[in-house]
Amino acid sequence: ALPTYPVPGGGSVSAYAGALAAALTRMVAGLTIGRKKYAAVESEMAIVAANAEKLSDDLSRLVERDAEAYAAVSAAYKMPKDPGDAANARNDAITKALLFAAEVPLETARRCAEAGALAAAVAAKGNSNAVTDAGVAAMLASAGCRGAAYNVRINVASLNDRSLGAHLASEAIELTATSEKYSMEACAFVERALSS
Repeated sequence: ALPTYPVPGGGSVSAYAGALAAALTRMVAGLTIGRKKYAAVESEMAIVAANAEKLSDDLSRLVERDAEAYAAVSAAYKMPKDPGDAANARNDAITKALLFAAEVPLETARRCAEAGALAAAVAAKGNSNAVTDAGVAAMLASAGCRGAAYNVRINVASLNDRSLGAHLASEAIELTATSEKYSMEACAFVERALSS
């Protein structure tokens, strides 16, 4: 039998996908800067490159934070269930851990949505020779956002009182829709470039 490993889980992988999306976006912006053909968008691409680099760093850190959040949930579930005070302490610890485990991927979803916006911008205005890279970046950002949103929602669904995390799940759903919109925009530019 194959050994089982609790990490990396979907939240960590989603953050990593977002980090890769931001890195690709930075590359496309970098291939645009300094080209005479793109002089009109050079300052915008410089800002995109800087923001994408920061997002890539942030999302890389979220890979580890997500693993830490999982470990906290796992530890809370392993706490003693009896007697009464121990059970209450366990339930409180589980609630806190699940909320933290929802907040971390929500941050990932936010960052992935930002990465998707930047990818759509470089697909629209960046070096046309790298438009397919921008499309890949946007799709990765969207996948990372959706994956992170799934983690938010499953952790909220695991709460005894789901109302405590309802706002987190709601934001995650909105971010997924936004990220998908950016992906579709970027992919439209890719398809247009491939058809011309």
